[in-house]
Amino acid sequence: METRCDMCEKSYRALVSAFLLWVMVVFLWITPICSSVANADNVFDEMPLSVQDRASLLLFKSEVRDPNQKLLWVGSGCGNWTGVTCSRWNGRVIAVNFTGFGLSGQLHTSLCKLSYLEILNLSHNNLLGPVPPCFGSFWNLKTLDLSFNMFSGAVPDTLMKLSRLVRLDFGHNMFGAMLPIWIGNFSLKLQKVELGSNLFHGEIPEGLLHLKSLKFVGLSHNNLSGNLPDFTQALEHLNLESNSFSGTLPCLSSSVDTLSVLNLAENSLEGGIPTCVSSLRVLTHLNLSSNRLSYEISPRFVFSNRLIVMDLSYNRLSGYLPRKILESSEKSGLVLLDLSHNQFSGEIPLDFTELKSLQAMFLSHNLLTGEIPSRIGNLTYLQVIDLSHNSLSGSIPLNFVGCFQLLALILNNNNLSGEIQPELDALDSLKILDVSNNKISGQIPLTLAGCKSLEVVDLSYNNLSGPLNDALTKWSNLRYLSLAHNNFSGPISSWIFMFEAIQTIDLSGNMFSGDIPDGIFNVSLHFNNGNFNKETPKVPLLDSKLSVVMGDDLHLNYNLSSTVMIDLSDNMLHGQIPDALFNLHGLEYLNLSHNFLGGQIPGNLQSMWSLKILDLSHNSLSGQVPENLSSLGNLTHLNLSFNYFSGIVNKTKGYWRFSGAFAGNPNLCVESSGSGDGCGTKERPVEPERAYEEGKEDGPISVWVFSVSACVSFYLVGVVLCCSSRTRNFMFGTKD
Repeated sequence: METRCDMCEKSYRALVSAFLLWVMVVFLWITPICSSVANADNVFDEMPLSVQDRASLLLFKSEVRDPNQKLLWVGSGCGNWTGVTCSRWNGRVIAVNFTGFGLSGQLHTSLCKLSYLEILNLSHNNLLGPVPPCFGSFWNLKTLDLSFNMFSGAVPDTLMKLSRLVRLDFGHNMFGAMLPIWIGNFSLKLQKVELGSNLFHGEIPEGLLHLKSLKFVGLSHNNLSGNLPDFTQALEHLNLESNSFSGTLPCLSSSVDTLSVLNLAENSLEGGIPTCVSSLRVLTHLNLSSNRLSYEISPRFVFSNRLIVMDLSYNRLSGYLPRKILESSEKSGLVLLDLSHNQFSGEIPLDFTELKSLQAMFLSHNLLTGEIPSRIGNLTYLQVIDLSHNSLSGSIPLNFVGCFQLLALILNNNNLSGEIQPELDALDSLKILDVSNNKISGQIPLTLAGCKSLEVVDLSYNNLSGPLNDALTKWSNLRYLSLAHNNFSGPISSWIFMFEAIQTIDLSGNMFSGDIPDGIFNVSLHFNNGNFNKETPKVPLLDSKLSVVMGDDLHLNYNLSSTVMIDLSDNMLHGQIPDALFNLHGLEYLNLSHNFLGGQIPGNLQSMWSLKILDLSHNSLSGQVPENLSSLGNLTHLNLSFNYFSGIVNKTKGYWRFSGAFAGNPNLCVESSGSGDGCGTKERPVEPERAYEEGKEDGPISVWVFSVSACVSFYLVGVVLCCSSRTRNFMFGTKD
């Protein structure tokens, strides 16, 4: 037994020794191989650039402008040439990627000598001129991207030789002429065609409708026309936005299982929306806005839960809002729903409040009635809701506080009533609050101080009352404030002008009294940073344009009217105009009319070099019209009528261009613009509108006095005749 065990142990040791020896042999054999492979990699990395290709690139560099000095090419190794990729076997250039380098100028034909090129990407530069016809010599090219440049002219027909091309992107240039008829026939491998944002016209070539390999078609923002065709291949992306296509919507049945983006906005499509569109099973983005689509939406118009964006705005769709949009609201992924600017009627469906993932809902400019659903607070991800320009009634639901991520609450131009709920202070992310043109009453709750993110507040044309409270002082980001045409009263607090970002303050049409506070007007950046834009300012009302940018996240963009303005007109203000108010360089619109302001116009008018509209009419201002008023070169509208100004307005100052600006100032002489007519030779005519107003005031009194006098006289004569026989005999010659 012991001998057998010893033999086993010896055998085991022999096997182990043999195995170790084998491992050492293998290691010694494989080490030089690995070393040679590593050296080979270094050789490939240091592969010298082909002399021919090097010369072509250097010539290209010499012919373009490179202000950012991105083309830093040193040495002979391909790895040292920025944006250039070489073959590891022969050093020939196979890829050129100069995207975003800031290059400008025209393309040199030297690039065409890079005969082994597979990828050419010159996007996001400032290159211009035509595309060299020799680009057709890239026999192995798979990607050609010239997007976001300033190329012009027609697409060279020589490009039809690129039979291996997979991606063609000429978007965002200035290419013109018709789409090349060969665009769908030259490469059987072509998957992407992006020609959007150019000047192409005509119809879509027939070959592009049947190319089986095609997956991505982008022809947006051109001048293409004709009836919208039906593509017969399985597309994944179709964008024909902003063209002049007509006809009806195709079903795109060949793409029922592949199409994820369908954008046909801003065309001239007519008819109804066929229910077959909702059969596109993987559709995520649907945009049919700004067409002429009409009729009601079928109850069978129900999409899969993959849908993220639905935009049917700016059409002529009518009937009730669709009660069901997705197959299952519980699994909804819908982020944006825009049915605005149509003719939908009826109430807002309760099912809309079950779209839990919704972040933006636009239902404005329709014929909707009824109340805002109380369960609106279920939409906890909602960031923007616009229900303006409808006929909605009832009060603002308290459940809005459930939408705690809300950025914009836009309910203007409805029939809403009741009061602003104090609990709305929970919306601390709110940037835009617009409930103007309703019937809302009560006061501004003090608790609204909690809405510290507010930038735009429009409460105009309601029945709100009470004094200005300190809640407004907490809105430190305020850019636009309109409390116009309400019943606010009391003095105007000085802090109203002390918001750093404020652009517009409109307190007109209220019952504010007291003096205009001589506050710190120079805090606002807009009031003091004057520009010299001589365009006529827009109507001083909120002109916000909301847009939602879709990407990984939803972002809210809005634009305000560019007018920098203060409007305190139609109140009961008195006292003098503060000098500081006339020292605002950036102010474009100032309206203090229809008050009881007195004193003289401040003499520092020349500081308001951005002023375009000045209205001080219907006050009790006196003194002479300041001569430096004529130095305001941007002024397009001036109204100083119906005050107590005196003196002479010189015709050489150019005031003749402001018709009726000085009417209703009896002690003011305005020289005629014609030569030879001075204040002593020609009486200033009364403004017809003023004469009419005076007639309305004096006329009825004169008629009333005349009528009373006539009646009294008649009755006195009657009494005398009836009561005195002697008078009757004398008047009528009768005898008793």
